[in-house]
Order: sequence, then C-alpha cells, then structure tokens
Amino acid sequence: MAFFDRPISEVVKCIQNGEDSCHNVAARAVTLIEEQDKEFNSFISVNKEAALKAAADLDKLQASLKKEMPLYGVPVAVKDNICVSEGATTCASKMLEKFEPPYDAAVIEMLKKAGAVIVGKTNLDEFAMGSSTERSHFGPTRNPANPNKVSGGSSGGSAAALRAGFVPAALGSDTGGSIRQPSAHCGVAGLKPTYGRVSRYGLVALASSLDHVGPMANDVRDIGLLLSVISQPDKRDETCANISFVDNADYYSGDVKGLRIGIAPEYFESGLSSQVRDNIETLIGRLKELGARVIDISLPNVKHASAAYYVICAAEASSNLARYDGVKFGFRAQGVKSLGDMYEETRGQGFGYEVKARILFGTHILSSGNYDTYYLKACRIRTLVNQDFKNAFNSCDLIISPIAPAAAFDIGEKLDKPVEAYLTDTCKRFTVSANLAGIPAISVPYGTCDGLPLGIQFMAPQWREETLLRVGYAVQVLSS
Repeated sequence: MAFFDRPISEVVKCIQNGEDSCHNVAARAVTLIEEQDKEFNSFISVNKEAALKAAADLDKLQASLKKEMPLYGVPVAVKDNICVSEGATTCASKMLEKFEPPYDAAVIEMLKKAGAVIVGKTNLDEFAMGSSTERSHFGPTRNPANPNKVSGGSSGGSAAALRAGFVPAALGSDTGGSIRQPSAHCGVAGLKPTYGRVSRYGLVALASSLDHVGPMANDVRDIGLLLSVISQPDKRDETCANISFVDNADYYSGDVKGLRIGIAPEYFESGLSSQVRDNIETLIGRLKELGARVIDISLPNVKHASAAYYVICAAEASSNLARYDGVKFGFRAQGVKSLGDMYEETRGQGFGYEVKARILFGTHILSSGNYDTYYLKACRIRTLVNQDFKNAFNSCDLIISPIAPAAAFDIGEKLDKPVEAYLTDTCKRFTVSANLAGIPAISVPYGTCDGLPLGIQFMAPQWREETLLRVGYAVQVLSS
C-alpha cells in the first residue's frame, strides 16, 4: 500500500522533509493502480504522463512554496464526473466516452493549488445514477474487501481506490448518498458537505439542487483537511455560499463529552438487518460511556423522503441531460437521415438503461398535468423534511443513523430487479433526506458483518461539519 495507510499530513511532511519526492510518490501510486486495479476496476483512466509531470514540477518548487501547500505531493483520485483538463471526463457513459473538457473543475483547481497530484479518474454508475457502480459503460467496480461484492455507488470507484490503498485521498459526488454509501461498503470515511459549501463548477450535473462534491479518505482527519482545501469561494457557481471550512486540530481530540446525539425511530423501524442494528446500538453505548448524551427525536416526514428524492432527482436529471443530443459535444450516432433521427439514435445508443429510464420518468413528471401532482408535491415534502431537521436540531447536536440496511451485496444481485429496487429503495433510503435538507453528513467505518465493513452515518445542522469530524474521529479511535 505504499505508505498511504498514514494520514495525509504525514505523507506531506515526509515529502517536504526530503525523505521522499512528489515524483516517487506519484509513480508508486500509478504503479499500484496499473498492477492491481484489474481485479477491482476502480479507475476508468489513469493519466500517468500528466501525473508524473505535475509531480516533477512540484519537486522543483522552492522550499518556502512547498511549506504553503497542505497537500504537497499527495496523489488524489477523482470521480469521473468531475472535469479535469488532462484527459477524458466520461461520466462512465458511452455518450461522453471521448469528451475531453478544456478546463478544470473548481475543486480540481483548488487541489492543484494545494499541491495535490491528480493520478486518475474513478469509476461510477453512469452519470452517477445508481447505488452499486455496476451501471458503468466500463464495467462494474468490485469491492476490495471482497471482490464478489459491490463497492456501492455511485462513487464506488473512489471508495474502492481508497480501500485498495492506491491513493490516500479521493473526491466523490453525492446526490442521494453516493459518497456515504460506498464509503460504508468499502470501509472508508466520506463526507457530504453542507449544500453550497463546495463549488459545483465543473461537476457534470445530475440533479443540481441535490448534487454535492465531497472528500473521501481512510482517515477522518484527512476529510477535514481536504474539505478545508476544496471549500474556497467561487463566483462561477451561484449556489456557492462562500463559507470556507477552516480545519482545526481541536476537532480530533476524541472528546465527545456533552455531545447530544439524536436518535430518530424512523431510521430503525423496518428493513434493517440485525447486524447493522446491533452495530449501531453497540456504538451508541460506547459513545455514552465517553460522556455523550442520547436524545430521542422524531423526523416524521423522513418516511416520504425517498419518494420525494426520486421525483426531484429524475425531473432535474431529465432537464440536465437534454444537452446530450449529438450536436454540441459527445457521442453522435452515424448513418441517420434527419435531425430528429440523429437526436433519437444518439440518445438511444449513447445512454444506458438506467439513464434512459430516469430521463423518461423525469420527463413524465414535468409534463403538463403531472407537474403539480408530482413535482410540486415532492418539493413540499422536501420543505417538510427540512423543517423536521431544524426542529430536531433544537434539542440535539447531531443525528445518528444507518447508512445502508446491510453490508455490501453480491455483484449482479439487484441488476435485473430495477422496479423492486425503486420500490424497496434498499440502497439509499437512509441517506437521501440529508440531500433534501442540504445538511452535512458523514459516513464513518465501524464494525463488520461477515467480514464486510459497516458504516455509521452522522448528520449535523448546516455549516456544522466540525461537529461531524469531532464525533467521526472519536468513532475512528473506538474502531482502532
């Protein structure tokens, strides 16, 4: 694992002190990926030449400049729906298989300025639509904890790359749990920030009011460091609130004394495996021993969150994906005889099943006669869910919940049951409410089930990511 099992700060210190070089570290990361990723398929592409050149350029900097870079020489993996100017950004789709953006996303600019080296683009469900990273044009990503299991999704490639030890840091995107759920399945940490904390400029949109870019790492302390780097103001994104996160060593003392942890029965009523339930109850008991207080709360409208999420997400996706028509960029069907045929064939051939299904669903929702019935009603539920959280946070500092009802499932287990997956919503029904409310949420690994990692979710009020890091690090200490 090279030395990527250490906190990022130690990797940076090692390079800055001259014990290693940016080039050597990047070369080791690339070599690990080339030699071992065939088993997991966590990366869609590795731009070896660009990564090694960037690393070599960093090595040439003056010592004073190196000391100012908090991620100096750190190899970072990036989900392949975040634009990077070197190489393709495919969104794991045939539609964008050969698309090379001429610019970097805002978060990529910030990472590079901090000294990070982008080593490659990670696999995902096509256009981030899925919960297992099986619906990729480039094949499924397998879980390094057990290659017969899914890595979760849609940021499964980033989570798997971390679990395999290819990189110490990664970026993902989260529309309904796509950072937190794969983090839980792979046994790493992942944070969905407050909506507006991190610029979405350069993130290929799925559902603009739900999309978040967030950090993923093996160490909770690295989550805070990465968030402090990528949460800078950005005028190009009108939803960016320009409220930067400032990391602080005090967040990682392990002290949770007096912290009020809310428990909502709505997250524990049904469909939860006994192992997951017991795991959370064990953790709650240990946090109480450390001085945390447990508060009973209620989130009555969370039971409607999944339905509202799927309506809003599909509606916004159908609008956002209308741009892929074969005219402006991306795949274009050949041998067509008219403009209408080109649109039809391009979208029919360029999109996979799940993407086409959600576009049709979203178009139906937004059609005349259905807009008020479905979309506006979903928006009203979203408001109620948001109010539930505001009420709950009057009496607690954060809320604990499962991430998923069970550990990672088998590759292929749910692919032929799309309707059942939607109806039961077994993958993300614990996570979508945080996206609807725009509040921050973190996944922290804790416990196992049949040798597979389990994760715990904590949610906090808007702009209170430090509370999540505080409890997240305490859980990490308890797990060690």
